[in-house]
Amino acid sequence: MVERAADPLSLVFRALGDPTRREMVRRLSAGERSVGELAEPFRMSLAAASKHVQVLERAGLVRRRVEGRVHRCRLDAERLAEAQRWLAHYERFWGERLDALASLLAEDAPDPADAPPTDPRP
Repeated sequence: MVERAADPLSLVFRALGDPTRREMVRRLSAGERSVGELAEPFRMSLAAASKHVQVLERAGLVRRRVEGRVHRCRLDAERLAEAQRWLAHYERFWGERLDALASLLAEDAPDPADAPPTDPRP
């Protein structure tokens, strides 16, 4: 595998590739949280949660500020918006193909008016 300097979009997708980090992002979408609050539902140490937050920070998804001993995190959604714009191309791609398939299937479907009458008896 060829390693290259990671571009911002690759960092976002790598960060979101982990279910714990996706859940952290989801929780941060509701508002600022401390690292301890982010760790709580996973029953993980603060050190482990901090490592997840560092990955999210490197991807540009999270901003952290320190208040004494408490590290507060907030979502920075701009990189998510960039990823969504990239994915939107493929959403259109598949939408167009599925629409074409639906049209093709509709053309090949038998006309219900041409069907023989059904016997109403059981």
